[in-house]
Amino acid sequence: MADYDPAIALWKNTEGIGLSEADERHNIESFLRHNAGMSFVAEEDGRLVGAIQCGTDARRGFLHHLAVDRGSRRGGIGRQLVQRSLDALAARGMRKCHIFVIADNLAGRRFWQRIGWEERTTLVVMSHDVGPAAP
Repeated sequence: MADYDPAIALWKNTEGIGLSEADERHNIESFLRHNAGMSFVAEEDGRLVGAIQCGTDARRGFLHHLAVDRGSRRGGIGRQLVQRSLDALAARGMRKCHIFVIADNLAGRRFWQRIGWEERTTLVVMSHDVGPAAP
């Protein structure tokens, strides 16, 4: 949680990242507590330049909000963050991991394909609100 403010600033300034009330401080704190040791940040010269959230539903792994600062891209930071997350998932016995990519985020889709991820065209994500928004 010590990295929440710089991480949320990075996500807000990264094209293709969609944020919602699920990313408010108390929700991220709960997510990190439930998935301890699975999300990571990257720093250069004491400044946060990359972040990824990783968690599991006890059957599959999920990655959220991989972002690397524009000035630090193309140096392998994104790949390293992904690999650390996949290693954490494997250590918990997960055999598969998913990430949701916004459909018009072409650069993001190219990144994931370039590092070996397959686009699933046989699934459609559907959502339903289960309660009122947090105050």
